Amino acid sequence: MLPIAPLMIEHRLMERMIALMRCELTRIKENVAVDPEFAFVDPMFIDTAVDFLRTYADRCHHGKEEDILFAALEKKDISPEHRQTIEKLIQEHVWARETTMALVWAKEDYLLGKDEAIEKILKNLEELVDFYPRHIEFEDKEFFVPCMSYFSEAEKAEMLQAMHDFDREMIHEKYRGVVEGIETRKPCHR
Repeated sequence: MLPIAPLMIEHRLMERMIALMRCELTRIKENVAVDPEFAFVDPMFIDTAVDFLRTYADRCHHGKEEDILFAALEKKDISPEHRQTIEKLIQEHVWARETTMALVWAKEDYLLGKDEAIEKILKNLEELVDFYPRHIEFEDKEFFVPCMSYFSEAEKAEMLQAMHDFDREMIHEKYRGVVEGIETRKPCHR
């Protein structure tokens, strides 16, 4: 199996979540069209989408791309075009993180009843659901496959193992952070 296989498999799950986000975006828009003053945003859906984007799409998926694939490519004599592509993809990952954070802030504003919060939610959801399909398609069709030619079979196997190891640590890292965050906010005095 090529080291890009896990990345492409992750893309399929990301596409499914983006489709759900697009449905929620449509639902909110239709709600706003009927009665803007009483339009409803589901904060739990936003929280779930944000958790997915932060943990699965960014930390897990983009983490493997940046920390394993891109790092391995940086050690190779790759074409200037591929170097520029890596820079572009990293910038896109940063943009996705920032837009996801803006969605969190918009949801918080919505919960506080602030004006224009729904418009901000719609804007950020729309940007994310428009961005990810293009980003995924570019990586799948234009970048991942050609970049495999830079690696020997042994290097590919090593990267694949590094990706498996990365995944095994992810769940422990996430929930260690959850526990530490609660401990920090609510220290237990016995």
